[in-house]
Amino acid sequence: MKYLIVTGISGSGKSTAIDVLEDMGYYCIDNMPPELISKFAQICSATNDSVDKVAFVVDIRSRDFISGFRSTLSELKSENTVFKLLFLDASDECIIRRYKETRRKHPLDDAYYGNIKNAIEAERDFLSAAREAADYYIDTSNLSTAQFKEKMYSTFLSGAGDFIHIDVYSFGFKYGSPTDADLVFDVRCLPNPFYIESLKTKTGLNTEVSEYVMSFEDSQILLHKLENLIDFLLPLYIKEGKSQLVIAFGCTGGKHRSVTFAEKVGKHLIKDQHKVRISHRDIDKH
Repeated sequence: MKYLIVTGISGSGKSTAIDVLEDMGYYCIDNMPPELISKFAQICSATNDSVDKVAFVVDIRSRDFISGFRSTLSELKSENTVFKLLFLDASDECIIRRYKETRRKHPLDDAYYGNIKNAIEAERDFLSAAREAADYYIDTSNLSTAQFKEKMYSTFLSGAGDFIHIDVYSFGFKYGSPTDADLVFDVRCLPNPFYIESLKTKTGLNTEVSEYVMSFEDSQILLHKLENLIDFLLPLYIKEGKSQLVIAFGCTGGKHRSVTFAEKVGKHLIKDQHKVRISHRDIDKH
């Protein structure tokens, strides 16, 4: 029996996550009181052979979240119940925009007299322990619904959660630094294809751009050193029980240098038989 606890900031995409998990065969329960999770797990293990994957959404809507959540995690561990914790997040600006678009109230809206910024700040404080304990962390600020669903599928489908899942992606610093990355590498130190007229409108997925980026000795040395560093770090992360590793490569616009390096490092890890998802956050932005 596999159990997944989904939590995170209100407005970060928990409803979408549950929709995807249901499509993947999870039995999903929304707004589950934390103290009932262990009891439900006991019932499932004892009586229901047809259910082998269960996902619970636990968040700030449960007023006793803090005490209940911590005691629940301790109880599950003491009973040797196999579970993972997914934490969903988004920037304050993104959360505020989503609430304005949907015209829904934040769960702490009344407690903070309609001041959504104060409500979000308080919620982050309430959920800090859950954020630190998370096995998986996804920041949905810059993800479209389709991108978010794809990330959920690649992380949890076909047993991907049974071993370390590596997410390698490119991004542009001009669109904001990532908050979900464990390792961030800045490759703006390398020559920029943007200033080559024939390469300006192309991306690192085009052979001519990739070849240009890697035509410099500094680029080749940097790639070699980064691959060696990541190869060294991976066994350490695995030893510590980490389920997800996010590696991000950034350049100015997220189209040329960062894409080239994300592709090369991602394929290097795939060659070593790791479960890897390569994506490019800002490649289609103008």
